Amino acid sequence: MVANKLDEENTPTGVHPLKFSLWLIIISIIMMFAAFTSAYIVRRSEGNWLEFDLPAAFLINTAIILLSSVSMQLAHNAASKNNLPLVKIMLLLTIGLGLAFLFGQLNAWGDLVNNNVFFGGSESNPAGSFMYVLTGVHGFHLITGLVFLLIVLRASFKFKVHSKSMLRIQLCTVYWHFLGGLWLYLYIFLRIFN
Repeated sequence: MVANKLDEENTPTGVHPLKFSLWLIIISIIMMFAAFTSAYIVRRSEGNWLEFDLPAAFLINTAIILLSSVSMQLAHNAASKNNLPLVKIMLLLTIGLGLAFLFGQLNAWGDLVNNNVFFGGSESNPAGSFMYVLTGVHGFHLITGLVFLLIVLRASFKFKVHSKSMLRIQLCTVYWHFLGGLWLYLYIFLRIFN
């Protein structure tokens, strides 16, 4: 009953407080990555920039995160149609793909180290440090998305995710799509400016 009340609770503007909070979080993350990528461009133009190929794992991870966005949308659609078994399957698949993405990022970092691209220290170049910061901060936010997914999955096993209680899965879907879009932006950015 509390979840249903939360689903219906709106401010005078008609926007649910949790939706408003999520959009504030998303906007702050966008601003942070805009600052990172702007600093990347400015620092790159100053010279002394290490040129290296992006790890192949980044392309594979792009496909993985796009697939996870599809599975997340399928979970949302299944919830709106009260197909609870499919909701659970798609949420589990999204979690699995999210973990595969993180594992792929660790492999990509291993490739960077093998190619003498390091973070900080006397042996490093700013190009390497930027690469680790951009991918690492995105990875941190992906971990928060996985925690959010686990919370929604748990709620789905308690029959709290269905067509009359969509708030949790709506918020999770928006955040997960945002993380996918953010990675796509970073990947394209790094392909162009690396």
